[in-house]
Amino acid sequence: MYLFLKILWTLLYKNVNIYSMSIQKRNKLNILLQSWPSDVVFVNAHLNDAGYSNQLLQKYKDNEWLASIGSGAWKRTGSNPSYEGGLYAIQTQMNSSIHPGGKTALSLLGKAHYLELDQAQATLFCATDDKPPTWFRNFAWGVHLDIRNSNFLPKELGLTKLERATFHIHISSAERAIMECLYLAPRHQDMDECYHLMEGLTTLRPALVQALLESCTSIKVKRLFLYLADKCQHAWFKHLTLEHIGLGSGTRSLVSDGVYVAKYKITVPKAWEDNEQSSL
Repeated sequence: MYLFLKILWTLLYKNVNIYSMSIQKRNKLNILLQSWPSDVVFVNAHLNDAGYSNQLLQKYKDNEWLASIGSGAWKRTGSNPSYEGGLYAIQTQMNSSIHPGGKTALSLLGKAHYLELDQAQATLFCATDDKPPTWFRNFAWGVHLDIRNSNFLPKELGLTKLERATFHIHISSAERAIMECLYLAPRHQDMDECYHLMEGLTTLRPALVQALLESCTSIKVKRLFLYLADKCQHAWFKHLTLEHIGLGSGTRSLVSDGVYVAKYKITVPKAWEDNEQSSL
């Protein structure tokens, strides 16, 4: 009788244990899915740190709860994350400096609505020592990612938060974004577009503009920015302390067959100096 009771107790204990473990596994999956913002990516290291082993993640994939979008990155099955959802993972889980910048950032901020924008391309900036992961560069986001590596501005300065329905990412502020446009000009960014973009930036914050210009290492960007701001006669331009902004020596020619502006030692398109901006 004692032996029978002992066997019965052992079987009951094992069944309770198995049932309890099954509930724990289901709860763990539920916690993961409930805490996973829709349309964003999670990376392996982040999930591992949260207690989800690679073996468990593979099991979730086999059961079609998760889908891989490349080595080390996951999405929820059935979701369709945008490149912004991928940036969320890189910025918050991998501490990367990559962010939407230039004309893309101005568009996201609603500062470039009067220009025709290429919706099939997103311009991203990141530090030269910050290489985006392969899964991010290779995944079919539906847009071409134009990734620019540069240290001409400090990677933390002049970023702002862009809110989405279930997550947020950091992008360039208008003050930083226009400088990124000028950094790409004239080879990778149309000069006349830069002029029109600057025309619309009537509410830039002079303190942030000052900080960005003082820390900027591109003489071309600083001279062209000041020239355009001066030309557009923006009210905030008068609040800048120009003597604190190093403009280097020598001249800079931005276009061939242009007009030399002695004040900023740059050569600019003739139309800019001929007061023909209406025809640009």
